[in-house]
Amino acid sequence: MAPGDAIALTVALPLAGMIAIWLLGRAPNLREAATLLTGAALIALTLWVFLAVGDGGRPGYFVFTVTGGLPIEFMAEPLGAMFAVLASVLWSVNSLYSIGYMRGNNEKNQTRFYMCFAIAISAAMGIAYAANLFTLFIFYEVLTLSTFPLVTHKGDDAARRGGRVYLGVLMATSIGLLLPAIVWVYSIAGTTDFKPGGVLAVPLADAGALPAILMGLFAFGVGKAALMPVHPWLPNAMVAPTPVSAFLHAVAVVKAGVFSVLKIAVYIFGIDFLQQSGAATPYLWIAAASILLASAIAMRKDNLKARLAYSTISQLAYVTLGAMLATRMGVMGGAMQIAAHAAGKMTL
Repeated sequence: MAPGDAIALTVALPLAGMIAIWLLGRAPNLREAATLLTGAALIALTLWVFLAVGDGGRPGYFVFTVTGGLPIEFMAEPLGAMFAVLASVLWSVNSLYSIGYMRGNNEKNQTRFYMCFAIAISAAMGIAYAANLFTLFIFYEVLTLSTFPLVTHKGDDAARRGGRVYLGVLMATSIGLLLPAIVWVYSIAGTTDFKPGGVLAVPLADAGALPAILMGLFAFGVGKAALMPVHPWLPNAMVAPTPVSAFLHAVAVVKAGVFSVLKIAVYIFGIDFLQQSGAATPYLWIAAASILLASAIAMRKDNLKARLAYSTISQLAYVTLGAMLATRMGVMGGAMQIAAHAAGKMTL
Protein backbone atom coordinates (compact mmCIF):
# COMPACT_ATOMS: atom_id res chain seq x y z
CA MET A 1 0.00 0.00 0.00
CA ALA A 2 1.29 3.45 -0.90
CA PRO A 3 1.58 5.90 2.01
CA GLY A 4 -0.79 8.27 0.21
CA ASP A 5 -3.47 5.60 0.15
CA ALA A 6 -2.81 4.94 3.84
CA ILE A 7 -3.51 8.61 4.56
CA ALA A 8 -6.91 8.36 2.86
CA LEU A 9 -7.67 5.20 4.83
CA THR A 10 -6.88 6.88 8.16
CA VAL A 11 -9.77 9.26 7.47
CA ALA A 12 -12.10 6.65 5.96
CA LEU A 13 -11.46 3.76 8.35
CA PRO A 14 -13.05 5.33 11.46
CA LEU A 15 -16.12 6.16 9.36
CA ALA A 16 -16.33 2.52 8.29
CA GLY A 17 -15.92 1.60 11.95
CA MET A 18 -18.77 3.97 12.80
CA ILE A 19 -21.05 2.12 10.38
CA ALA A 20 -20.03 -1.22 11.91
CA ILE A 21 -20.74 0.16 15.40
CA TRP A 22 -24.20 1.24 14.27
CA LEU A 23 -24.98 -2.12 12.64
CA LEU A 24 -23.80 -4.01 15.74
CA GLY A 25 -25.56 -1.71 18.19
CA ARG A 26 -27.73 -4.52 19.58
CA ALA A 27 -24.69 -6.73 20.24
CA PRO A 28 -22.50 -4.81 22.73
CA ASN A 29 -19.59 -7.24 22.64
CA LEU A 30 -19.35 -7.12 18.84
CA ARG A 31 -19.94 -3.36 18.80
CA GLU A 32 -17.06 -2.74 21.16
CA ALA A 33 -14.87 -5.26 19.33
CA ALA A 34 -15.45 -3.21 16.17
CA THR A 35 -14.31 -0.10 18.05
CA LEU A 36 -11.11 -1.75 19.27
CA LEU A 37 -10.29 -3.37 15.92
CA THR A 38 -10.77 -0.04 14.17
CA GLY A 39 -8.42 1.56 16.68
CA ALA A 40 -5.74 -1.10 16.18
CA ALA A 41 -5.92 -0.79 12.39
CA LEU A 42 -5.75 2.99 12.66
CA ILE A 43 -2.57 2.81 14.73
CA ALA A 44 -0.97 0.60 12.07
CA LEU A 45 -1.91 3.02 9.29
CA THR A 46 -0.66 6.13 11.09
CA LEU A 47 2.61 4.40 11.95
CA TRP A 48 3.04 3.44 8.28
CA VAL A 49 2.60 7.07 7.25
CA PHE A 50 4.89 8.24 10.07
CA LEU A 51 7.67 5.95 8.87
CA ALA A 52 7.25 7.20 5.30
CA VAL A 53 7.61 10.79 6.50
CA GLY A 54 10.60 9.80 8.62
CA ASP A 55 12.31 8.54 5.46
CA GLY A 56 11.98 12.00 3.94
CA GLY A 57 8.76 11.47 2.03
CA ARG A 58 5.77 13.81 1.86
CA PRO A 59 2.98 11.45 0.79
CA GLY A 60 -0.32 13.01 -0.20
CA TYR A 61 -3.80 12.16 -1.42
CA PHE A 62 -6.00 14.41 -3.57
CA VAL A 63 -9.75 13.98 -3.02
CA PHE A 64 -11.44 16.60 -5.22
CA THR A 65 -11.61 20.33 -5.86
CA VAL A 66 -14.65 22.15 -4.50
CA THR A 67 -13.93 25.31 -6.48
CA GLY A 68 -10.95 26.97 -8.11
CA GLY A 69 -7.89 26.77 -5.89
CA LEU A 70 -9.74 25.15 -2.97
CA PRO A 71 -9.16 21.39 -3.06
CA ILE A 72 -9.84 18.86 -0.35
CA GLU A 73 -6.42 17.29 -0.16
CA PHE A 74 -4.20 15.50 2.34
CA MET A 75 -0.44 15.61 2.81
CA ALA A 76 1.71 14.14 5.57
CA GLU A 77 4.50 16.22 7.08
CA PRO A 78 6.36 15.74 10.40
CA LEU A 79 3.95 17.66 12.66
CA GLY A 80 0.87 16.03 11.19
CA ALA A 81 2.35 12.54 11.17
CA MET A 82 3.26 12.87 14.85
CA PHE A 83 -0.19 14.17 15.79
CA ALA A 84 -1.95 11.38 13.88
CA VAL A 85 0.03 8.63 15.65
CA LEU A 86 -0.58 10.28 19.02
CA ALA A 87 -4.32 10.64 18.46
CA SER A 88 -4.76 7.08 17.16
CA VAL A 89 -2.87 5.48 20.05
CA LEU A 90 -4.67 7.51 22.71
CA TRP A 91 -8.06 6.90 21.07
CA SER A 92 -7.50 3.16 21.43
CA VAL A 93 -6.48 3.56 25.07
CA ASN A 94 -9.51 5.77 25.70
CA SER A 95 -11.79 3.25 23.99
CA LEU A 96 -10.63 0.52 26.36
CA TYR A 97 -11.42 2.72 29.34
CA SER A 98 -14.73 3.81 27.83
CA ILE A 99 -16.00 0.24 27.57
CA GLY A 100 -15.59 -0.35 31.30
CA TYR A 101 -16.89 3.10 32.20
CA MET A 102 -20.00 2.97 30.04
CA ARG A 103 -20.90 -0.56 31.13
CA GLY A 104 -20.09 0.02 34.79
CA ASN A 105 -22.29 3.12 34.95
CA ASN A 106 -25.06 1.63 32.79
CA GLU A 107 -24.90 4.68 30.54
CA LYS A 108 -27.64 5.16 27.97
CA ASN A 109 -27.11 5.67 24.24
CA GLN A 110 -23.82 3.77 24.19
CA THR A 111 -24.00 3.06 20.46
CA ARG A 112 -24.38 6.77 19.71
CA PHE A 113 -21.48 7.46 22.06
CA TYR A 114 -19.08 5.15 20.19
CA MET A 115 -20.31 6.35 16.80
CA CYS A 116 -19.58 9.98 17.70
CA PHE A 117 -16.15 8.96 18.97
CA ALA A 118 -15.41 7.32 15.61
CA ILE A 119 -16.53 10.36 13.60
CA ALA A 120 -14.45 12.61 15.85
CA ILE A 121 -11.25 10.60 15.39
CA SER A 122 -11.83 10.60 11.62
CA ALA A 123 -12.03 14.40 11.80
CA ALA A 124 -8.83 14.47 13.85
CA MET A 125 -7.07 12.47 11.13
CA GLY A 126 -8.34 14.94 8.54
CA ILE A 127 -6.91 17.83 10.56
CA ALA A 128 -3.59 16.03 11.02
CA TYR A 129 -3.10 15.40 7.31
CA ALA A 130 -4.79 18.51 5.90
CA ALA A 131 -2.78 19.88 2.97
CA ASN A 132 -4.40 23.31 3.13
CA LEU A 133 -6.44 25.61 5.35
CA PHE A 134 -9.66 24.80 3.51
CA THR A 135 -9.38 21.09 4.27
CA LEU A 136 -8.34 21.82 7.86
CA PHE A 137 -11.39 24.07 8.38
CA ILE A 138 -13.84 21.44 7.12
CA PHE A 139 -12.53 18.74 9.45
CA TYR A 140 -12.15 21.25 12.31
CA GLU A 141 -15.90 21.93 12.11
CA VAL A 142 -16.72 18.21 11.83
CA LEU A 143 -14.74 17.65 15.02
CA THR A 144 -16.75 20.33 16.82
CA LEU A 145 -20.12 18.98 15.68
CA SER A 146 -19.28 15.32 16.33
CA THR A 147 -18.11 15.99 19.89
CA PHE A 148 -21.15 18.11 20.83
CA PRO A 149 -23.34 15.00 21.46
CA LEU A 150 -20.53 13.61 23.62
CA VAL A 151 -20.42 16.74 25.78
CA THR A 152 -24.21 16.69 26.22
CA HIS A 153 -24.37 12.89 26.63
CA LYS A 154 -25.95 12.91 30.10
CA GLY A 155 -28.88 14.96 28.82
CA ASP A 156 -29.50 16.90 32.04
CA ASP A 157 -29.67 20.67 32.46
CA ALA A 158 -25.97 20.98 33.31
CA ALA A 159 -24.99 18.97 30.22
CA ARG A 160 -27.21 21.04 27.94
CA ARG A 161 -25.88 24.27 29.43
CA GLY A 162 -22.28 23.11 29.04
CA GLY A 163 -23.02 21.99 25.49
CA ARG A 164 -24.42 25.39 24.56
CA VAL A 165 -21.26 27.13 25.76
CA TYR A 166 -19.08 24.50 24.05
CA LEU A 167 -20.80 24.81 20.69
CA GLY A 168 -21.37 28.55 20.94
CA VAL A 169 -17.75 29.50 21.65
CA LEU A 170 -16.19 27.08 19.18
CA MET A 171 -18.57 27.91 16.33
CA ALA A 172 -18.42 31.66 16.99
CA THR A 173 -14.63 31.72 16.93
CA SER A 174 -14.27 29.46 13.90
CA ILE A 175 -16.91 31.16 11.76
CA GLY A 176 -16.33 34.68 13.06
CA LEU A 177 -12.51 34.68 13.11
CA LEU A 178 -10.93 31.56 11.57
CA LEU A 179 -13.00 31.51 8.37
CA PRO A 180 -12.38 35.21 7.59
CA ALA A 181 -8.67 34.63 8.22
CA ILE A 182 -8.65 31.77 5.70
CA VAL A 183 -10.50 33.90 3.13
CA TRP A 184 -8.00 36.70 3.76
CA VAL A 185 -5.04 34.37 3.20
CA TYR A 186 -6.60 33.17 -0.06
CA SER A 187 -7.16 36.74 -1.25
CA ILE A 188 -3.58 37.71 -0.41
CA ALA A 189 -1.65 34.63 -1.53
CA GLY A 190 -4.04 33.03 -4.03
CA THR A 191 -3.73 29.72 -2.17
CA THR A 192 -4.42 28.17 1.23
CA ASP A 193 -1.82 25.41 0.84
CA PHE A 194 0.53 24.56 3.68
CA LYS A 195 4.02 25.12 2.26
CA PRO A 196 7.48 25.06 3.87
CA GLY A 197 8.49 28.65 4.57
CA GLY A 198 4.89 29.84 4.43
CA VAL A 199 2.86 31.55 1.73
CA LEU A 200 2.60 35.04 3.23
CA ALA A 201 6.23 36.18 3.44
CA VAL A 202 6.31 37.75 -0.03
CA PRO A 203 2.80 39.31 -0.27
CA LEU A 204 2.97 40.73 3.28
CA ALA A 205 6.64 41.73 3.29
CA ASP A 206 5.88 45.45 3.74
CA ALA A 207 2.36 45.25 5.13
CA GLY A 208 2.94 46.93 8.49
CA ALA A 209 0.55 45.69 11.17
CA LEU A 210 -1.50 43.46 8.84
CA PRO A 211 0.47 40.25 9.61
CA ALA A 212 -0.12 40.76 13.35
CA ILE A 213 -3.84 41.32 12.78
CA LEU A 214 -4.07 38.20 10.63
CA MET A 215 -2.19 36.15 13.21
CA GLY A 216 -4.67 37.37 15.83
CA LEU A 217 -7.58 36.08 13.77
CA PHE A 218 -5.90 32.67 13.65
CA ALA A 219 -4.76 32.64 17.31
CA PHE A 220 -8.26 33.34 18.63
CA GLY A 221 -10.14 31.80 15.70
CA VAL A 222 -8.72 28.38 16.55
CA GLY A 223 -10.85 28.30 19.69
CA LYS A 224 -9.92 24.71 20.45
CA ALA A 225 -6.47 25.98 21.47
CA ALA A 226 -8.30 27.59 24.44
CA LEU A 227 -6.12 30.68 24.51
CA MET A 228 -7.57 33.18 26.96
CA PRO A 229 -10.11 34.77 26.64
CA VAL A 230 -11.73 32.19 24.27
CA HIS A 231 -11.29 29.40 26.84
CA PRO A 232 -14.68 29.16 28.66
CA TRP A 233 -15.88 26.25 26.52
CA LEU A 234 -13.36 23.88 28.11
CA PRO A 235 -14.35 24.20 31.80
CA ASN A 236 -18.02 24.09 30.79
CA ALA A 237 -17.49 20.90 28.77
CA MET A 238 -16.34 19.05 31.88
CA VAL A 239 -19.96 18.06 32.58
CA ALA A 240 -19.34 15.27 30.05
CA PRO A 241 -18.58 11.66 31.07
CA THR A 242 -14.98 10.99 32.07
CA PRO A 243 -13.97 9.28 28.76
CA VAL A 244 -15.19 12.37 26.91
CA SER A 245 -13.15 14.61 29.19
CA ALA A 246 -10.11 12.50 28.33
CA PHE A 247 -10.92 12.82 24.63
CA LEU A 248 -11.24 16.60 24.95
CA HIS A 249 -8.06 17.03 27.01
CA ALA A 250 -5.72 14.40 25.62
CA VAL A 251 -6.81 12.68 22.43
CA ALA A 252 -8.07 15.10 19.83
CA VAL A 253 -9.99 18.28 20.59
CA VAL A 254 -7.61 20.66 22.35
CA LYS A 255 -4.65 18.96 20.71
CA ALA A 256 -6.21 19.61 17.31
CA GLY A 257 -6.40 23.27 18.32
CA VAL A 258 -2.79 23.81 19.32
CA PHE A 259 -1.60 21.57 16.49
CA SER A 260 -3.45 23.84 14.05
CA VAL A 261 -1.80 26.92 15.57
CA LEU A 262 1.63 25.32 15.14
CA LYS A 263 0.90 24.26 11.57
CA ILE A 264 -0.40 27.71 10.60
CA ALA A 265 2.65 29.40 12.12
CA VAL A 266 5.07 27.10 10.29
CA TYR A 267 3.38 26.56 6.92
CA ILE A 268 1.22 29.66 6.36
CA PHE A 269 3.25 32.46 7.92
CA GLY A 270 6.65 30.77 8.04
CA ILE A 271 8.90 30.94 11.08
CA ASP A 272 11.37 33.35 9.49
CA PHE A 273 8.64 35.77 8.43
CA LEU A 274 6.99 35.68 11.85
CA GLN A 275 10.31 36.51 13.46
CA GLN A 276 11.16 39.33 11.06
CA SER A 277 7.71 40.92 11.06
CA GLY A 278 7.09 40.65 14.80
CA ALA A 279 3.54 39.50 14.00
CA ALA A 280 3.59 36.87 16.74
CA THR A 281 4.94 39.04 19.56
CA PRO A 282 1.59 40.28 20.99
CA TYR A 283 0.27 36.73 21.15
CA LEU A 284 3.44 35.48 22.78
CA TRP A 285 2.63 37.74 25.72
CA ILE A 286 -1.02 36.69 25.71
CA ALA A 287 0.07 33.04 25.82
CA ALA A 288 2.43 33.79 28.71
CA ALA A 289 -0.39 35.54 30.58
CA SER A 290 -2.69 32.56 29.91
CA ILE A 291 -0.11 30.22 31.44
CA LEU A 292 0.02 32.23 34.65
CA LEU A 293 -3.67 33.10 34.97
CA ALA A 294 -4.97 29.61 34.19
CA SER A 295 -2.48 28.06 36.62
CA ALA A 296 -3.58 30.45 39.37
CA ILE A 297 -7.25 29.68 38.73
CA ALA A 298 -6.56 25.93 38.69
CA MET A 299 -4.93 26.08 42.12
CA ARG A 300 -8.04 27.74 43.56
CA LYS A 301 -10.46 25.13 42.23
CA ASP A 302 -11.66 22.43 44.63
CA ASN A 303 -13.49 20.45 41.95
CA LEU A 304 -10.98 18.08 40.34
CA LYS A 305 -12.45 18.33 36.83
CA ALA A 306 -12.42 22.13 36.99
CA ARG A 307 -8.83 22.08 38.19
CA LEU A 308 -7.83 19.79 35.33
CA ALA A 309 -9.64 22.03 32.83
CA TYR A 310 -7.71 25.13 33.85
CA SER A 311 -4.51 23.12 34.07
CA THR A 312 -5.07 22.09 30.46
CA ILE A 313 -5.66 25.72 29.42
CA SER A 314 -2.33 26.61 31.01
CA GLN A 315 -0.48 23.70 29.40
CA LEU A 316 -1.95 24.42 25.96
CA ALA A 317 -0.68 27.98 26.21
CA TYR A 318 2.86 26.60 26.37
CA VAL A 319 2.33 25.18 22.87
CA THR A 320 1.01 28.51 21.61
CA LEU A 321 3.97 30.19 23.29
CA GLY A 322 6.32 27.85 21.42
CA ALA A 323 4.69 28.76 18.11
CA MET A 324 4.80 32.48 18.85
CA LEU A 325 8.48 32.39 19.74
CA ALA A 326 8.92 31.98 15.98
CA THR A 327 11.97 29.76 16.24
CA ARG A 328 12.52 26.19 15.14
CA MET A 329 13.31 25.13 18.70
CA GLY A 330 10.09 26.79 19.87
CA VAL A 331 8.08 24.78 17.34
CA MET A 332 9.85 21.56 18.33
CA GLY A 333 9.20 22.32 21.99
CA GLY A 334 5.54 22.97 21.25
CA ALA A 335 5.23 19.65 19.41
CA MET A 336 6.89 17.80 22.30
CA GLN A 337 4.54 19.54 24.74
CA ILE A 338 1.53 18.29 22.77
CA ALA A 339 2.72 14.69 23.15
CA ALA A 340 3.83 15.00 26.78
CA HIS A 341 0.66 16.72 27.93
CA ALA A 342 -1.56 14.26 26.05
CA ALA A 343 0.09 11.28 27.73
CA GLY A 344 0.02 12.92 31.15
CA LYS A 345 -3.59 14.09 30.98
CA MET A 346 -4.75 10.71 29.69
CA THR A 347 -3.38 9.00 32.79
CA LEU A 348 -5.13 11.54 35.02
